[in-house]
Amino acid sequence: MAGPLAGVRVIEMAGLGALPFGALKLAEMGAEIVRVERPGAVPVDPSPAPQNAWDCGRRSIAVDLKHQDGAATVVRLAEQADVLLESFRPGVMERLGLGPDVLLGRRPVLVYGRLSGWGQTGPLAAAAGHSLNYEALSGFIRAVGPPGGPPVPVLQVVGDFAAGGMHLAFGVVCALLEARRSGQGQVVDVAMSDGVASLVGTYYAMHALGLHGDDLGTNLFDGGAPFYAVYETADGGFVSVGAIEPQFYSLLLERLEIDPATLPAQHDRSGWPEVRRHLAAAFRSRSRDEWCRLLEGSDACFAPVLTFSEARRHPHHVARGVFGDGDLGGVRPTPRLDRTPGSPGPSPAWPGADTDAVLRAYGFSPDEIERLRSVRAIR
Repeated sequence: MAGPLAGVRVIEMAGLGALPFGALKLAEMGAEIVRVERPGAVPVDPSPAPQNAWDCGRRSIAVDLKHQDGAATVVRLAEQADVLLESFRPGVMERLGLGPDVLLGRRPVLVYGRLSGWGQTGPLAAAAGHSLNYEALSGFIRAVGPPGGPPVPVLQVVGDFAAGGMHLAFGVVCALLEARRSGQGQVVDVAMSDGVASLVGTYYAMHALGLHGDDLGTNLFDGGAPFYAVYETADGGFVSVGAIEPQFYSLLLERLEIDPATLPAQHDRSGWPEVRRHLAAAFRSRSRDEWCRLLEGSDACFAPVLTFSEARRHPHHVARGVFGDGDLGGVRPTPRLDRTPGSPGPSPAWPGADTDAVLRAYGFSPDEIERLRSVRAIR
């Protein structure tokens, strides 16, 4: 693996959603990821699966964590690793004999990344939850929706991936940098509920200052402002505009052939409904593609609203090579580093496919591997 994290060894205890996304971000930047799967994840008749962008950049082993020899195998792997990532409920890793006290005792420089919904402490720590719940508790989705309507569930991009996976990757890299200076590892406690609150921190401040109200769809960035909104076009498509600055707003009105003298002032909130009616009528007069030809690439702060399939084909994404090849091709590693860029890396052929190869690389002898298999500690 190439990239700025080349040489960093990471043990990923298999999880769902946010954890594999965080591990993927590390893998894309060159970290060597070993995913520890449960034996039940191994297919009865293993056969190579199509390349899965979600699982890029790691190898996969199958270990029975409830078997004492299986847990001991993970301890041995961790003794040679830089990072361990887990997303079990609080206390599970401790009951398996794989908690931070044990592993940092054996490997003091280890960075122990813990990802959970509600964190390792607090009254909700032991409760189940999903992205929508963390977004709800933070107030985030209470701020998303049409005027007078209910809050709208959003894709788990915010709770799982941004608040969870990306915060995990960021925290791990910070702890790795500190460990290089101090020679000491530490626990990185990532709660998705904390992460969502962090992501919307600016809005808490705006709310406290009276700059963002509780009523849905009436604020500057929630679709309430007519110059920061989505509009339907003549062919049933949609376009977005974000012309906040006065010079961009003036250009937008010019391209829409609307005389600003006929409208209320841009930031007169009482006049926003009237401005919206004029902009909506203008956008309904042409198709989405016609508006793209007129506005895309200008300073009117415009973009068409695309489907996932359309996004893959958009000329800007194509020119920058944003997406990989084929329907399963993922997004190219970001951010882009000019000297040590990241690389997606291969996916495991199936869960547990690399068990023998990984254990050999971590110093297990053929006899040890065979014994672990014979007692069903590995698959």
